[in-house]
Amino acid sequence: MKTMTCKQLGGACDKEFSADSFEEIAEMSKRHGMEMFHKKDPAHLDAMGKMQELMKSPEAMQNWFESKRKAFDAL
Repeated sequence: MKTMTCKQLGGACDKEFSADSFEEIAEMSKRHGMEMFHKKDPAHLDAMGKMQELMKSPEAMQNWFESKRKAFDAL
């Protein structure tokens, strides 16, 4: 079981997620992000805006995703 925070996963807060696989932790982070989006949390909306910019380049998005996977694997 490994733990990462919302911030470590590209978000805006210190909420912790724990999972056995990167895919699980990424899904938890995604659900949290959607919850914060619906609450219109300014910090999370800003983080989501940055992610949307990143998504404009598939290569940049892939590099970002792999860096988060490596961070998870290193725990």
